[in-house]
Amino acid sequence: MPDTTSQHHRPPRVLITGASIAGPALAWGLTRIGYDVTLLERSPRQRETGQNIDIRGLGREILRRMGIEDEVRRNLTGERGTHYVDDAGHAYATLPREEGRDGPTAELEILRGTFAGMLVDLVDNAVDLRYGDFVTAARQDADGVDVEFDSGARDRFDLLLVAEGRSSRTRRLLFADQTRYRDFGATITYGTIERRPGDTDWWDWYTAAGGRVASLRPDNVGSMRATLSFASDPMGYQDLPVESQLTVLRERFAGAGWQTRRILDGFTARPEEFYVQRVEQVIMSTWSSGRVAVLGDAAWGSGPTGMGTTLSLVGAHVLAGELAETYAANGNHPGRAFTRYESMLRRYVDSAQGLPFGGARLLHPSTRAGVTAIQALHRLTATRPLRRLLQNSSFTSARHVPDLPDYPCLRG
Repeated sequence: MPDTTSQHHRPPRVLITGASIAGPALAWGLTRIGYDVTLLERSPRQRETGQNIDIRGLGREILRRMGIEDEVRRNLTGERGTHYVDDAGHAYATLPREEGRDGPTAELEILRGTFAGMLVDLVDNAVDLRYGDFVTAARQDADGVDVEFDSGARDRFDLLLVAEGRSSRTRRLLFADQTRYRDFGATITYGTIERRPGDTDWWDWYTAAGGRVASLRPDNVGSMRATLSFASDPMGYQDLPVESQLTVLRERFAGAGWQTRRILDGFTARPEEFYVQRVEQVIMSTWSSGRVAVLGDAAWGSGPTGMGTTLSLVGAHVLAGELAETYAANGNHPGRAFTRYESMLRRYVDSAQGLPFGGARLLHPSTRAGVTAIQALHRLTATRPLRRLLQNSSFTSARHVPDLPDYPCLRG
């Protein structure tokens, strides 16, 4: 591990905003190389809610390097695979979870809150962890970044690293001119509902006419995680109060069938765990400017591609590793590290988070004929020859996978 203190008088002070996945993973790497890290989370406490998330491909290698793969495996949701079901709940196509292969159900499925808690625990005693505050202004010069917070506090850091969600306030504050959004024509609502005796450990996926999709999947804490999604043009639905969102959702899913009424009732019973996302991709022309860089969903977040968590882990690992190598060679000047981080990951991220044009709309057919067609596609995909051919490729669109440098200082 480099001795940053003796080489350059003091370790760089770094502010990381966002304490979900990319943020604490990056903090873990930077503390190992001797940086003085402040980890800032807007929520007043660690967020324990969230849906099932996947860790795929290079993400598993990052877990091994961090030394937490076994802990993750001990906390999996127990999901056995995916059932595509009809109105009566009968599975007409099945994609089982397979060891060493990643289909719709990845080999590693874990709750977001559980995984984020693991990562924060890794750095809790090594960083200045601040809750309930956020950045309201940042001005940088050649030597550092002056930051103002909503609390009224002010501080100066050598680097500001933004690891927030897709709607990142800090990114919008500092990179508005470098950011655009690609809309895919659908909205997804998420929530947690009570588990019933008849529920199974399969991810049940139901498609109804009218551009509507519902799903139920198990967790390992005695409840079920549910989604309702629907095709629509952008209409500001995600900005409404929760009560209004639920009212619109009930109208949209009236008569949809299967267990949609149960899911709606469950959302209403636990509104604190209900949230909405527009299926759109964040596209930034650059991930850094001077002494500020962006990573994770704040930099490239998209809809449910199955790759968001993996990319957050890989991005954090590469950024920390490149900052370590740059610091050892050039001192407190991040330009080369930021350039290598983006050049190494840009094509990989773009392919993994991009959906084909109309992709989300195709999954939300508007007519009964469209539902019949998507069901036929599900049956075809579930046949053994095609399933083996498509696993690890089709269920995510990730290409241009980088050769991950070793970074000896980032080994748990």
